Amino acid sequence: MSLLSDYATQAQTYDETRGASPSILGPLREALEGAPGRRLADIGGGTGNYARALRDEGWNPVVIDREPAMLARAAAKGLDTLAGDAQQLPLDDESIDAAMLVSMLHHVEDPSLALAEARRILRPGGRLAVMVLTREDLGELWFGDYFPALSEWIISGHLTLSQLLAQLPGARRIGFEFGDLRDASLAAMAAYPERVADPRWHRQTSIFERLQRDHPEQTRVGLARLRADLQAGVAPRMPGRGSVLAYLKAP
Repeated sequence: MSLLSDYATQAQTYDETRGASPSILGPLREALEGAPGRRLADIGGGTGNYARALRDEGWNPVVIDREPAMLARAAAKGLDTLAGDAQQLPLDDESIDAAMLVSMLHHVEDPSLALAEARRILRPGGRLAVMVLTREDLGELWFGDYFPALSEWIISGHLTLSQLLAQLPGARRIGFEFGDLRDASLAAMAAYPERVADPRWHRQTSIFERLQRDHPEQTRVGLARLRADLQAGVAPRMPGRGSVLAYLKAP
């Protein structure tokens, strides 16, 4: 399920297009509201953009990631960091007030194990916010028409909403649309095909990095067609959608 094994290269330029999106922060705040304290685990938090945004709102976050280059970037922002795998967190049972997994579940080999670990470290009454692109969220986007391999990866690499909710008993979905490009994921760029066509933007997404690595000719042909459609004024545009799953650990 993991897209790439090494994110050291991405870490060097990640923050150029991947900040903390207001579109995501709103649902995250809603999902985390009511936590018993302010200690927050940002699991798979990368360079720490969402942790920093929430720290500025009074949270006490620790960024957990298995990529040293990503953690170095987070530490440079003054954030506490901890090296660790989401599937085997280096934290004690019931030691954290709240946790979040933002756009990272599709990067781990066993998402169910990562979710179980996040639940394990929560104190009773703790809150978990899981920001994901479900298979339903991604299924209607236009990328597969230009890059067929992406359609295959959407099916194989992203869980359905029902599959996710089955692993988070009692959780609720907070749906949202991307209304900004502060965190320029592929879904956020669905309304901005000119950004998808620009290597300065699409290279910052792991899925395009994998596409270029595994299907270079398909990438070249798809981008050429997209640029031609942009020039002709017929390129597709649609708002990307996402989900935040809000889970409460029983007191």
